[in-house]
Amino acid sequence: MTTLFSALDWRAMSQQERDLGLNNGVAVPGSVEMVAGWEQRSGEMRKRFPAHLDLRYGPRERNRIDFLKAADGAPTLLFIHGGYWQARAKEVFTVMAEGPMTHGINVALVGYTLAPEATLDEIVAEIHAGIDYLTGQLPALGAAAGGIVVSGWSAGGHLTSMALSHPRVRAGMAISGIYDLEPIRHSYLNEKLKLDEAMSRRNSPVKQADGPAKPLSLVVGSAELPLLRKQTADFAAHRASLGLPVTYEEIPGADHFTVLHELIPANGRITTLIRQALERTTA
Repeated sequence: MTTLFSALDWRAMSQQERDLGLNNGVAVPGSVEMVAGWEQRSGEMRKRFPAHLDLRYGPRERNRIDFLKAADGAPTLLFIHGGYWQARAKEVFTVMAEGPMTHGINVALVGYTLAPEATLDEIVAEIHAGIDYLTGQLPALGAAAGGIVVSGWSAGGHLTSMALSHPRVRAGMAISGIYDLEPIRHSYLNEKLKLDEAMSRRNSPVKQADGPAKPLSLVVGSAELPLLRKQTADFAAHRASLGLPVTYEEIPGADHFTVLHELIPANGRITTLIRQALERTTA
């Protein structure tokens, strides 16, 4: 790591500096086109695996799960999409299943209600409800029933860390996540999130005095915005200080969007970490 994260303090920044320091769309030219490409490839993939799409786990419109089956009796990865809890949808990210599925891993993608229609407390609860439903359905879907590994990107990385406490989650793979919500609360992003200090604190994994003693891999791109790299580094250090199993890795040259290019291919670094997590935690 070349950045001295200890010297990086969001509190000392102006509102404009803080907002730009969290704005990945501005920071990464071509990100709109990149996401559009994912969505196109995801639509094609959904056509190839139509059997278990939009399984309803709750009463709200986005309370749906897509399950893409790689093989009978295979383990399952659950992927949680990003968008700062207020944008995008699971249908954009189906392509992320390509890499894991080549290794015989089933992949589920969970939708959730976006802010401001849902609070962050409610979004976290929806993810847990989705895991309840999915793990209950695994035998009927022909998948291994010994629990799941959860992964997610950006806001989905945060939700991955919050899902780690679920009893049916064996391990987590959080990609470019947010683990301290206080900078978010003091940025443009809070217009829709409407976080207060209490909600921010109880949903900030780095603020907790303890955490689930399950393996958690934390990955971030080396070319991401410094505030976001600091989020991942600080959370890794926090878990290590508590004696909780954690690994930290930067993907060389990757920004907030191209980091996911290590999940799409079969030999991608994130694909490999997910495969290893499933191998180590198979019941």
